[in-house]
Amino acid sequence: MAKIYGRLVVDKLDEVYLSVSTEDSIRKELSEFFKFKVPGAEFIPAVRKRFWDGYIRLFHLNKNQIYMGLYPYLKEFCEDREYELDGWEPETDIFTIERYEEIVQDIPLELRDYQKEAVAYAAHNRKCILVSPTASGKSLMIYSLIRYNFLKKNGKALIIVPTTSLVEQMAKDFDDYGFNGHVAKLYGGNKNYENAPIVITTWQTMSRMPKTFGNEFGMVVGDEAHLFQAKSLTKIMESLTDVKYKIGTTGTLQDTQTHKLQLEGMFGPAYFVTTSKDLMDEGTLANLDIKCLVLSYDEKERKLVSKMTYQEEIDWIVRNEKRNGFIRNLVNGLKGNSLVLFQYVEKHGRPLYSLLSELMAKDTTDRKCFFVFGGTDALDREKVREIVEKEKDAVIVASFGTFSTGINIKRLHNIVFASPSKSRIRNLQSIGRGLRIGEGKDNVVLYDIADDLSWKKNTNYTLNHFSERINIYSKENFNYEIHSVRIPKCHT
Repeated sequence: MAKIYGRLVVDKLDEVYLSVSTEDSIRKELSEFFKFKVPGAEFIPAVRKRFWDGYIRLFHLNKNQIYMGLYPYLKEFCEDREYELDGWEPETDIFTIERYEEIVQDIPLELRDYQKEAVAYAAHNRKCILVSPTASGKSLMIYSLIRYNFLKKNGKALIIVPTTSLVEQMAKDFDDYGFNGHVAKLYGGNKNYENAPIVITTWQTMSRMPKTFGNEFGMVVGDEAHLFQAKSLTKIMESLTDVKYKIGTTGTLQDTQTHKLQLEGMFGPAYFVTTSKDLMDEGTLANLDIKCLVLSYDEKERKLVSKMTYQEEIDWIVRNEKRNGFIRNLVNGLKGNSLVLFQYVEKHGRPLYSLLSELMAKDTTDRKCFFVFGGTDALDREKVREIVEKEKDAVIVASFGTFSTGINIKRLHNIVFASPSKSRIRNLQSIGRGLRIGEGKDNVVLYDIADDLSWKKNTNYTLNHFSERINIYSKENFNYEIHSVRIPKCHT
């Protein structure tokens, strides 16, 4: 018989937290095991002023509590140290083929194998994060799980999404899937939700609801779950003390262990459904070609930028007339519907839109050009999407924040990264906007515009960001080419 070097007893406090009883030395071990430094903590003001050490601790020493979703890691902790683990164990559902057939019998769409497996996993485990790329059919998986919730007679279902646009889109998707009941869209002051079996709301609205609101539901789905590490969203998840079924969905997770464990703690284990590359290979998604256009500048400009801070370099790049003229000419020469993504509304988005719309106004082909940013009403965004679906050569100039998440345009042929970016999640989600197969479309091209402003042995900030994007493309097995382009003078 193997020797036991310690003992931990786990009790369930509610549907959020577990309590752990053990000796003090093991408690301290737990605190260290579930302790993670926040990436870039050294730049956070609270850390620099020594108000905080920059670590997140997922085991609370003062309360002996840990998120329920971290139980698998607690089990791993005990196995590695030969500690005995007693008490509570995760509750699961028996999920049969017959039960699955009950779920999907009235849905007009056939679920793909990976969708079926994801639904079965989530139904069995009750709490989890489904990690599946954009255009993989996450809304159909969510709808299937909600139908399972109803079959279990588990009560109403709540879906929390980041934007009002996604509220409208999710409701429309459910209608397409054949749901003939009332779907309450809870945002903008609308309170008519009491009798609705399905409620779709935004994070902002959810945060203003009474603390007990979420516990009215048998299942809660958090869409774009990777953002739930924000303090306000963490509070939402921690308030769901009575909800047995919590499902997170996201296209991607950050690479940091801290981020992954925080989310798994609140939702449950991450389940990786499929990849964009796999879906491309089987013909479910459009093929992706990435053309990286690295712009080079003259010596005088490179020397000037070398003395700049990060933000000064960004400002110089997005305000650069030659660069913006290059983007205008590039986009004007593209065939098919194009999405041009920017970071800063006033200093980049509006000037780009002005350049493109003025040029297209002179065109005899009646090409349409649209401008979308955070201030654009949700219904107006949907109108733009619907119009573009009917066009062959339209241009949308949009902020990353509005069109990188949740907006689906099947007839999108080109994506242009006009602003420097290093966010892995945002980049992958933005790429996902173009991966849906539409009528007459089976390919999408991403134009990633980078800036080589290196001086002597020093590489500029945004070129380093470009290197990080290349690492993303390599990791995802995307096809990409790198072209050096001497930036020409801007001709009006």
